[in-house]
Amino acid sequence: MTLAAGILGIGLLGPGLPGWSAAAAVLAGRVAHEPVPLTPPAPSLLPATERRRTGPSVRLALAVAAEAVQDSGLPPEELDTVFASSNGEGLVITSILEALHTPDGAISPTQFHNSVHNAAAGYWGIAVGSSRPSVSLGGHDGVFATGLLHAAAQAAALGRPILFVAHDVPMPPPLDALRPTSEMFAVAMVLAPAGGGRGRFTLAPEDGAAPPPALPATLAALHDANPVARALPLLAALAVGSRAEVRLPMLEDACLRVTVAP
Repeated sequence: MTLAAGILGIGLLGPGLPGWSAAAAVLAGRVAHEPVPLTPPAPSLLPATERRRTGPSVRLALAVAAEAVQDSGLPPEELDTVFASSNGEGLVITSILEALHTPDGAISPTQFHNSVHNAAAGYWGIAVGSSRPSVSLGGHDGVFATGLLHAAAQAAALGRPILFVAHDVPMPPPLDALRPTSEMFAVAMVLAPAGGGRGRFTLAPEDGAAPPPALPATLAALHDANPVARALPLLAALAVGSRAEVRLPMLEDACLRVTVAP
């Protein structure tokens, strides 16, 4: 199975990667990468009450989604969405687990609705006034490739653009001992079944593990520090703007071969 998709817009946030425009020069090797710590921006698209309830993972997701959609020039409320996260809102989940250990075991309803895996998708719908269909996925260390494959398949099947968002933040203790994630990272793409302004690529699942990425040391460290940052080889190829082939990790010793055309 081979799928083709075009890229109409990109959003990106990570340490030393403050948005796609600035990050493209770093990923193309024209500017040195300096991994400055990242603070998730407050989601200005949300009403103040909802804004205060969002956690760091949701904030990252909304920021890159807004950048990608703005880059595409498409109305955000008209896009179907695919959200992918390995860890979800770990801070909220930890808080709920701690509450269950108290004598009364009371859980805040606000915390509960922020703990579900589609919280980011729900907040995006509120932010842009969208009631379009949305899918929320996991995928452990293969979360980016899993989400990208699903979004590309959906764009091809429906014949219309899809907003794909992948986002993960570190887990707090004690969950971090079971799921180490040391950096924040999020990326969003508006995918279309035809060519787009940022280029075009084809995707095909393959057997065999993905090879280690050919990245500078600081970007290679970021690649290993966050499951969504496994997207970096693809993002670097897009930033360079020439034909390239990368392999992204999926589960069970499989990978996703992505061939990028400028």
